[in-house]
Amino acid sequence: MLLDAFSAVCLIGGALSCLFGALGLLTFPDVTARLQAATKPQTLGLLLILVGTAVQLNFSLATGLILVGLFQMLTAPVLAQLIGRAAYRTDSIDRRTLVVDELGERIERERTGRVGGPPASR
Repeated sequence: MLLDAFSAVCLIGGALSCLFGALGLLTFPDVTARLQAATKPQTLGLLLILVGTAVQLNFSLATGLILVGLFQMLTAPVLAQLIGRAAYRTDSIDRRTLVVDELGERIERERTGRVGGPPASR
């Protein structure tokens, strides 16, 4: 009975987290905010759903569920990074909203012929 309640809380919490992530993906104004909504709540929601499912299955298929969770945790940040870099390079990001623009500094160094190292002093 207690495990069923815990499982229900995990499943409902995971579903709500995924729902809020999807709503954020639809309503946030720019790419960087949408990337946050696409990765963090979705990953948390999936992990909660996997925990709730593992409890309901008495941990008999826990190995497969652990692999699904690990795959999600490894791929979501990498994909978000690649999408963010592509959006930055295609000027889909409002650069005024960035606190630190490390990628812009690196691209500028590449344009001036200085690959690596600190920016040139002027």
